[in-house]
Amino acid sequence: MDILQEFIKTTGFWSLGPGNVVMIVIGIVFIALAITKDYEPLLLVPIGMGAIVGNIPLIEGMSLSVYDMHRWVIEDGQVNYQPGSVLSYLYFGVSWGIYPPLVFLGIGAMTDFSTMLSNPKLVLLGAAAQVGVFLTFLGAIWLGFDLKQSGAIGIIGGADGPTAIFLSSKLAPELLGAIAIAAYSYMALVPVIQPPIMRLLTTHDERLIRMKPPRKVSRREKMIFPVAAFLICTLVAPGAMVLLGMLFFGNLLKESMVTERLANTARTAMIDIVTVLLGFSVGASTEASTFLTRQSLLIFGLGALAFAIATAGGVLFAKFMNLFLKEKINPLIGAAGVSAVPDSARVVQMVGQQEDPHNFLLMHAMAPNVAGVIGSAIAAGVLWAVLT
Repeated sequence: MDILQEFIKTTGFWSLGPGNVVMIVIGIVFIALAITKDYEPLLLVPIGMGAIVGNIPLIEGMSLSVYDMHRWVIEDGQVNYQPGSVLSYLYFGVSWGIYPPLVFLGIGAMTDFSTMLSNPKLVLLGAAAQVGVFLTFLGAIWLGFDLKQSGAIGIIGGADGPTAIFLSSKLAPELLGAIAIAAYSYMALVPVIQPPIMRLLTTHDERLIRMKPPRKVSRREKMIFPVAAFLICTLVAPGAMVLLGMLFFGNLLKESMVTERLANTARTAMIDIVTVLLGFSVGASTEASTFLTRQSLLIFGLGALAFAIATAGGVLFAKFMNLFLKEKINPLIGAAGVSAVPDSARVVQMVGQQEDPHNFLLMHAMAPNVAGVIGSAIAAGVLWAVLT
């Protein structure tokens, strides 16, 4: 019986707490939403499984958690290296901001900036949507978070998971898990959160507005753009150099037409591998004792507010632009100013076709959508520079 009791104490059932159960259920819900509702399955399945793995209770003395980082210790006057767990090494790419730039490389290799170049004024919608970042930053300060934590929380409003992870790793690593989960959760819930806000802020006639097809963009423009845009953006916000450098590098690989093999690797195998590692290790960091806290709940609330404000900001700014434009733009495309690519653009298309099945807004919505990616990276660079 003594042997049996000792064995029971080494099982996960012995120290399984209510918090662990809650997080395991949340992980299962993420997986179910990904499979049944098709909500960002490439993100929610790895994160959900990671949350389940990360909430299995640990045995004392066994190095298993993402928080069992490697470290140097001095023993008998000698410096000895004590390795951490496998999960801690996978999480290293999150905690040091290595994975996000690699994701941006893949995004750049997949992105066509033609619609944005054909109608440059739509870039303003991507900038307007970043109002969610800065208003949430102020809201976080009001709720008692310090400046660096508030900056990391505010970037959730950009609806860009990699950018949120990158900035959190620099400003508030203690909040990294909660911020990453919040950012990716709201990215997955774009089809749920955005449509009611879009309908509330637009009239039936506005949703029926049809826009002219975008003009054809030359190959020369496409090749010049990544270099020119990188120089302009990073001279304004040097803190965005790594993210934007990888984004525009990936796009240059695609548009140059002489590095197709590299571009294909970046937008397929590389981004898939990094997405698996990023999602799983972020999910595994949600151990109940460190995740289920008052701070985490506030972050989730602020994240939802940030996303709603960003969506509203883009739509309202589109309506404001229409006051001065002869050729009106459909205000729905302003909602795509958040950088959840391409889901926000798809939502714009869906809402627009509910009003008029023959109105095709997807290509127009991609312009503020990709501008939002750039805008959120610039916002992160500005916050990092100002708050460091």
